Amino acid sequence: MAKQITDKVSWVGKVDWELTRFHGDEYSTHRGSSYNSYLIRDEKVALIDTVWLPYDREFVSRLKQEINLNDIDYIIMNHNEIDHSGALPELMREIPDTPIYCTKKGEAIIRGHYHQDWNFVNVKTGDTLSLGKSTLTFVEMTMLHWPDSMLTYMDGDNILFSNDAFGQHFASESLYNNTVNQADLMYEAEKYYANILNLYSPLVKKKIDQILAMNLPVDMICPSHGIIWKENPMQIVEKYIQWSNAYQENQITIAYDTMWQSTRKMAEAIAEGIRSVDNDVTLKIVNVAHDDKNDVLTEMFHSKAVLIGSPTINYGISFAISGLLEMMKGLKMRNKKAAAFGSYGWSGDAVKIINNLLKEGGFELVDDGLAKLWVPDEQTIEECREYGRNFAKSL
Repeated sequence: MAKQITDKVSWVGKVDWELTRFHGDEYSTHRGSSYNSYLIRDEKVALIDTVWLPYDREFVSRLKQEINLNDIDYIIMNHNEIDHSGALPELMREIPDTPIYCTKKGEAIIRGHYHQDWNFVNVKTGDTLSLGKSTLTFVEMTMLHWPDSMLTYMDGDNILFSNDAFGQHFASESLYNNTVNQADLMYEAEKYYANILNLYSPLVKKKIDQILAMNLPVDMICPSHGIIWKENPMQIVEKYIQWSNAYQENQITIAYDTMWQSTRKMAEAIAEGIRSVDNDVTLKIVNVAHDDKNDVLTEMFHSKAVLIGSPTINYGISFAISGLLEMMKGLKMRNKKAAAFGSYGWSGDAVKIINNLLKEGGFELVDDGLAKLWVPDEQTIEECREYGRNFAKSL
């Protein structure tokens, strides 16, 4: 069902309450998500984005109930991942000659996905499209987080259709930021940034500075996923400025996997040592084999330091830790210190392997790490506490 946002703009997207995993299996969506599409009716009519492929027929069917499809003058594609453009082929079967406004790279991606010779109109930063009383202004956002990305600004209503920027995987029928649980909302917004956009933080900061320099009044920010920022919309922009600036809080995260509980015992003893030195620090201990990796990465994102622990298994590290570090390496976290630890039986390679992966991920190693043979006895437990104390002091 369409929902009226302003006199001219309607939300015509899809709320997906059942979604639990996204990007294949790379991203957890504990609170579902939405695929936001927007219909602007002025003297001319523009549709901004479509929805994810599984809902293509439903989307077009519902859109027909809202408007005669032949009355749509322009289709604006801010981004062309399948969750944005998936319903485009179904829509274009109905209105094949309607011009599609997108970046040059956006056209290449649409052609690569759907192999159709549609009526493409390429736009770049500063280009405009008049709808009558309202004008759309396009701003390229290359690599935020795909090469084709752009945002669209609508004057008059002062709406920033922000694409994946400022979004969250958050299902809600109430649509607006002031109608949902604020703690849940901000957590999902930070998780989204940490797991999707953090790699591009230098570009995020540069692009926000560029947009702010345009002095555009913004009354509403309408992203492609999650809720619409209606009340104090610039609060999420301010958060992005903070998050893009090598963000950290007074937190230490200890992430480990364990085979016979030896590495777990080391993790808990290290935590005791840290706590004895710094009682104010937020300390999180997570078992990566059990905890959701995207949530663990979010904890690491707002930590000032992390400790990663794994037993040595077949001269390597555990599958769970390996997967976490591969994801973490790709996100390029900044301004964070780290160390490795783990129990072993004979080769003891895990700490060295973790150290190398941490360095590749941009972390500053505090030391060479802590490796202990077999099951820790009381003397070893005390050595782990001392290691935790020294780690805390080094920060």
